[in-house]
Amino acid sequence: MQDVLRSFPGAQRALFRKYHIGGCSSCGFQPGETLDELCRRNNNLDPIVVLADIKKSHEDDLRLLIEPALLSGWMKEGATTRLVDIRSREEFETASIPGSLFLSQAVMQEMMGHWPREGRVVIIDHVGKGALDAAAYFAGHGFTSIFGLRGGIDAWAREVDSRVPRYEVHY
Repeated sequence: MQDVLRSFPGAQRALFRKYHIGGCSSCGFQPGETLDELCRRNNNLDPIVVLADIKKSHEDDLRLLIEPALLSGWMKEGATTRLVDIRSREEFETASIPGSLFLSQAVMQEMMGHWPREGRVVIIDHVGKGALDAAAYFAGHGFTSIFGLRGGIDAWAREVDSRVPRYEVHY
């Protein structure tokens, strides 16, 4: 599974959405477990079909990601685009894109309760993985023009605005 997750970062989300695998300890999987073992242990699923579903989900995920240059272009054009930053408050205060909103509980409630589902929203994180997960979450709640910033604030700082500080997070 470690290799599957490395090749298809959204595989865990895809497995949970389609097969309810990986959402809790009873149906979770270990990094060293193979896809074949996982399928055998979950109602003898066909690993070829499961892998095809993971690949399709990966392709869908890629459509949710936008390049920093595209976001920069939208901003220069003045296109209405809401930027939502899902990093920690400390990270947000260290480095952020002007006009972005820190995803607080209040912003989350505003988004879910009042933002138009067709309005363009770009989710920002540190390096892009969390943004993809969040964009997929909001897409699942009806947002039709939701995107994650590929490479996150780090790519923005490298590719668009070098004035934005770069940093590393150690867990």
